[in-house]
Amino acid sequence: MKTLVDQLSQYAAYHCDRRNIATHFVGIPMIVQAVAILLARPSVEWGGIQWSMASIVVVASVIYYLVLDLRYGAVMGLLSGAVLMGASSAASLPMWSWLTLGVSLFVAGWILQFIGHYYEGRKPAFVDDLMGLAVGPLFVVAEAGFIAGLRREIQVAIEARVGSVSGRVEHSHSKADT
Repeated sequence: MKTLVDQLSQYAAYHCDRRNIATHFVGIPMIVQAVAILLARPSVEWGGIQWSMASIVVVASVIYYLVLDLRYGAVMGLLSGAVLMGASSAASLPMWSWLTLGVSLFVAGWILQFIGHYYEGRKPAFVDDLMGLAVGPLFVVAEAGFIAGLRREIQVAIEARVGSVSGRVEHSHSKADT
């Protein structure tokens, strides 16, 4: 299995333009929420818990993220729990409203993705590796962390592989550091 740095580096190589990364900050959460909404219906009760395809996908993906990295896995678990709560609420809407919400978010999210990749001048990562679909949400969380100054060692390792790119937050250096 590829490591966290392997996965994020491979994904980052397809995401070097700041406009592409910006569209991913909006488009990927829209797509993730849309998929969860569309998979949240129907559900069955088992062991006192309502289970849907959305909850099964969330559990599987969080396990994957935890195996890659405990800290990122924990953050992804919290975010995925929030997504699942929203999806469960949406699943209780009337059929037409539920379907319209899920499909609209999905289509709008992918439009943003393809606009970003137009600026990038490169196809989306998942075209070459379907794992890009699972790594995309993690990439957004990692990039948000890099902006906040977190996990610098991961950012440095990724940039060592893919080079310094225009979309990434440059390391905070004062003129005295350079």
